[in-house]
Amino acid sequence: MAVNTSSFKPLADERQSAEVWTPSDVKVQTSTRFLLEDFIAGCIGGGSSVVVGHPLDTVKTRLQAGKGYKNSLHCVLTIYRKETVMGFFKGMSFPLASITIYNSVVFGFFSNTQRLISKYRYGDGRHPCGMVDLTVASMLTGLVSVSLGAPVDLVKIRLQMQTQMVLAENLHLAGNVPNGTNIPLRSIDIPTQRLYRGPVHCISSILQTEGLQGLYRGAGAMILRDVPGYTLYFIPYTIFCNLLKPDGTSSLHPGSIWLAGGLAGSISWVTATPADVVKSRLQADAQLQRKYKGILHCILHSYKTEGAQVFFRGASVNAVRGFPMSATMFLTYELSLQFFRSF
Repeated sequence: MAVNTSSFKPLADERQSAEVWTPSDVKVQTSTRFLLEDFIAGCIGGGSSVVVGHPLDTVKTRLQAGKGYKNSLHCVLTIYRKETVMGFFKGMSFPLASITIYNSVVFGFFSNTQRLISKYRYGDGRHPCGMVDLTVASMLTGLVSVSLGAPVDLVKIRLQMQTQMVLAENLHLAGNVPNGTNIPLRSIDIPTQRLYRGPVHCISSILQTEGLQGLYRGAGAMILRDVPGYTLYFIPYTIFCNLLKPDGTSSLHPGSIWLAGGLAGSISWVTATPADVVKSRLQADAQLQRKYKGILHCILHSYKTEGAQVFFRGASVNAVRGFPMSATMFLTYELSLQFFRSF
């Protein structure tokens, strides 16, 4: 079975014309109207990618914002021993519901922006996009995504980190009891205590203690991550799809889409790791024990206390996690588009 990657148009070439598109491509792109199917396909792809990638996302978050983990393997084993398999799926219900909408916006906005740029630059929404066109569409997508993605990421991270945050805050209080009473830290054992009962309670608590701006803590670092991150997500995917085509006009096999999506995801996540570390630390920063004043303070403090290598913490997990997540995302997206456009 072959799949048409019509939403991610090939790079423009002086030798290329609209005739390279297959009949099915022309059928679905005969106008530059706003296409809702891209949003629906993105929603389906987003849901499938969350299920595949959430366990490693939990490991990545603990490595970047947590304490006491020597490496990725040690983090995995620690989570499993203390929290069982369910520990890897903490906070998944919220991203499963929200990231489906988030990816719907990302893929729908990107695809429709491509068509809009082609319409105004070349007079035809079907015209192949050039590198500049793809870069502009990707950067705009990254910027727009933060408005919805920042609160989603913050709640997800708070839920993933809440056991450790409660423990840290109680240990701090235990070591500073008034009247000269000093409780040994090792006597404090509260592995089952939770700050939040769930996503809704988490959002409510943040709004009460930090206000609306609390939901957007780390949004600046997220912009630094996602604007270049989505550029290095969509452009490599488009390039790999073009390279993996047997000839310039044929449709891609699902295996090629899966490979192109996985490679693009790994590239994007690895290069975004430094900004992702800063974002995760800012978002995991609890109100009661706030550690960072802002992006620059977080960068400087992290560098002074842990060295430059801290900004690449979780890079290996990001590379491994990025491949199956993005491969699943793009493949499900393209298959969904093919299904919708078959009617």
